[in-house]
Amino acid sequence: MIISSSLRDYASYYRDKRLLTVFAFGVSQGFPWVLIGSVMSAWLKDEGLSRSMIGLFGIVFSAYTINFLWSPLLDRVRLPLLTQWLGQRRSWIAAGQLIVALSALALSQVDLKADLYQAALLCFIIALSAATHDIAIDAYRIDILPPEESEKSTAAAAMATSGWWSGYALLGAIPFFAADLPGVSWADIYALLAIIMVALFFITLTAQEPQSHREHTQQQLQAQYQSRLAGLDHSRLQRILAWLAVTLVEPFRSFFNRNGVKAALALLAFIFLFKIGEAFLARMSIVFYKEVGFTNSQIAQYSKLGTGLITIVFAFLGSIFNHKYGIVKGLFISGVAMAASNLMLSWIAIAGPKEHLYALAIVIDGFTQAWSLVAMVAFISMLCDRAFSATHYALLASLGSLGRTVLSSYSGVVIDDWLGGNWAVFFALTALMVVPSLVFLYAIRHKLYEIEQNYHSQGK
Repeated sequence: MIISSSLRDYASYYRDKRLLTVFAFGVSQGFPWVLIGSVMSAWLKDEGLSRSMIGLFGIVFSAYTINFLWSPLLDRVRLPLLTQWLGQRRSWIAAGQLIVALSALALSQVDLKADLYQAALLCFIIALSAATHDIAIDAYRIDILPPEESEKSTAAAAMATSGWWSGYALLGAIPFFAADLPGVSWADIYALLAIIMVALFFITLTAQEPQSHREHTQQQLQAQYQSRLAGLDHSRLQRILAWLAVTLVEPFRSFFNRNGVKAALALLAFIFLFKIGEAFLARMSIVFYKEVGFTNSQIAQYSKLGTGLITIVFAFLGSIFNHKYGIVKGLFISGVAMAASNLMLSWIAIAGPKEHLYALAIVIDGFTQAWSLVAMVAFISMLCDRAFSATHYALLASLGSLGRTVLSSYSGVVIDDWLGGNWAVFFALTALMVVPSLVFLYAIRHKLYEIEQNYHSQGK
């Protein structure tokens, strides 16, 4: 769908205080990946653990894949004291941030070699808490913009994407710069990261809570279910079963009713396939850069600061493109770029630690990340029913990361046992994995056009 609006009008969206909050929450979403991802991988590598063990450590990210299992609770359950103080969305966000900060502080006290399982448990707690607060943040982004402001959805997606990369890459560069300073240990770095997470918690306290008709809609649905269960003798049992039906059944019923069973299944298949090209790449990139011969400072400069800045710039450019020309073209372009990014790493594996190739790879990767994330965030948001925004977004986003997260845990095994440490072949294979998603995207393009048209027709 092509939307007619001037560049000046579109730029004005970014001055909206609600979108600035979306950016800040994006930072909070990206930052935990530093704690349990790149920094933990580097610490494990410096402690002498094998690539297979480092890859298997990535299993903690499975919390992000399965967070849809408890996402209905974030639409329905009110946290004691916190919900009354902050509201439904911010209460869950704040709780997750505090647990992440405390767990990071605990990691700073762990002897990694002696207490590897304790470190893994703390990483899993961070992943679990962060994945839960991600549900609330994504729902916040959907709820904060009413249907009549749907034209701001791509701008909100850009702010979320740029915020995520600011947290992951820009803030994530700090520990790698610090790691090369004399007398600074990885344990010291985790204490610093805990303080940063506390600072993000205070931003949550000042944010605006979305206005929503969610509770009214859910109460109506619960009343309908209770009337259907009127034949039961116990009124309390009626209420419990009706609550469970609205919480666990209605979100799925709503999704399939809105799209039709056949179309809904096609949409789910596409979301699963789209990011699978990054599956094996995701977990091993830092290990690859260190093995090729790049220093911690170079990784901080290029993979963190470089990727972050480039992704942020392309996120805004990508949002303009998706706003003007629709998500189908944006998704297709990002898929092609995804394959090119993986092939670029094959080139580095053959050529060695050449800084200009590293810089070029970072530019291509930043473009890929920005365009694919903005398009997918906006696309998934369009599929969500506002009465169940937390459940719907978590379900769809978890499906999108399922293949990537599960397969990435075995990336070290693929490198060591299947390919004999051949990084060039490894990255070439990841490039080929992009092809099925592009074929499927072309096949369902007309349904995607229809969804986008209907989304922008709401509230008009």
